[in-house]
Amino acid sequence: MDALKRAVDPFRFCTRMNLTELTGLSVSTVEDLLSLIKTVPGSCIYHHTHRFLQQHQYLSPEPPNDFAHWVTNALGDNELGERLASIDTIQYSTIRGLRAKIVATIEEHVSRHPAAGGRLVRKGEGFHFMKSVSFILPTSYVAYDLREFAEILKKVTIDSIYFHVFEARLRLERGTNDFSFWIESSLGETMLAKEIARLDPYTRTLDNLRRTLIQLVEKRISEDDGLHR
Repeated sequence: MDALKRAVDPFRFCTRMNLTELTGLSVSTVEDLLSLIKTVPGSCIYHHTHRFLQQHQYLSPEPPNDFAHWVTNALGDNELGERLASIDTIQYSTIRGLRAKIVATIEEHVSRHPAAGGRLVRKGEGFHFMKSVSFILPTSYVAYDLREFAEILKKVTIDSIYFHVFEARLRLERGTNDFSFWIESSLGETMLAKEIARLDPYTRTLDNLRRTLIQLVEKRISEDDGLHR
């Protein structure tokens, strides 16, 4: 096996700044919620399925999406809340796909329980749609090989990790996370790229995700070092 490859096109780390904007849209019933979920911008769907991760990066993972939380706690519909909370976000590579799954889940529930669609929440407990606005900024960090890549992973902010794993894959529709794409396409490290792509980032804190990424990359470096002593 050849020594670890040095890429012609390096990995350029970016970071992100995020703002939350009010849309002025609010609903008081599941039927109205469903109607707006179908039509609001993708940035709204992204915000309400990723808000917890963006705001509480160090807390326990597996957060419920905002739709599930509202349906359960404001409307008291535990069955629909559980179904919405059980949607596995990692299965969807686009906001369109995730939106369609949320819509289908609500529609199926309302078809089986028609009265649930029109149930009103108490005054002041409506669901308010917001949207996430991101500003992507380049950093000074550039990696040409796995050693440089691992060292930079230890230095960059969790906002950088978040962007390259979550936003690049789902919101920018790149199909996979940026790390796996570069490792496979520029370094030819297919197995490592697949290992990283198989990680479920929604079941980890961002700090844990960073540590796991570093461990996987350093393991591959150690394997190569052993072959070339």
